[in-house]
Order: sequence, then structure tokens, then C-alpha cells
Amino acid sequence: MASYRHLARIAVMQTVFAFEFREGIDADQLLEINLKEFADKIQDPSFAVNLLKGVLKKREELFQIIREEAPEWPVEKIAPVDRAILEIGIYELLHSKDVPPIVAINEGVEMAKSYGDTNSAKFINGVLSTVMHKYRKEEKKKETVKKDKKE
Repeated sequence: MASYRHLARIAVMQTVFAFEFREGIDADQLLEINLKEFADKIQDPSFAVNLLKGVLKKREELFQIIREEAPEWPVEKIAPVDRAILEIGIYELLHSKDVPPIVAINEGVEMAKSYGDTNSAKFINGVLSTVMHKYRKEEKKKETVKKDKKE
């Protein structure tokens, strides 16, 4: 069974995707519509609301990181679904301290498998892993320390 956060991420991905194509529509209203699809499974929509607000607020930063970490793919040429998934994943990697990096990457890959094309999961995994290694070096240090303590 999918967790409420997984379903919330799907609703946010659908919102980011649709928001890009519908000028003048309010993103919060669009999210509310998307959340109704999962209403019986998401009792507290605050995770989705906060995630959407964060992604939209940091959108230029997220696009810049995509440009840097996937230079062979201009942002405008990336499939809109993949782009929305990357925005969410990168936002969570950089700005959501309660989401472990591996969870952010896994969630992005799982959404890509369900909503992207045949190469989406590999692409998403590659970009998000690169972002994690570049921007979340402290996580790598923690993993190394844990590994050293076990040995």
C-alpha cells in the first residue's frame, strides 16, 4: 500500500505538470483538485501543500540545478513529467530535512516508472543521485562514519 506521502508527491507532481500548461490557474486550487483523487488516503494534506509551495518558490533554483547536472538535456526539452519529478526530488534533497536523500531519490524513481517513459527512471535516478552527491555531502560523511563504526 502506498504511503500518504507517496500519494501526496504524486498529487504535487500532477499539479506541477498541469500548472506549467495552464496559465492563470491557481496552483493551490489545482492541488486541491488533485488531492481529491486520494482523499480517502490522505487525511492531512499539509505535506503536499508545503511541498508544492516549496517547489514553486524555488523553481528557478531547481531549473538551474537541472541545467548544471543534466547539461546535455535543456530544461525545455526534458519531458514535462520528468521535469516535474526532478523539481520535487531536487527540492526534497536540498530543502526537506525530514526526508532522507535515499527516500527522495527512490520516490522520484518510482514516480518515473509509473508516469514517465521507458528511460525516465534511469534519467531521474542519475540526476537525483548526482545532486545528492554534490549538494548533500554531509549525508555521505554520515554514511561513511556509520560504516566505519560497524567495522
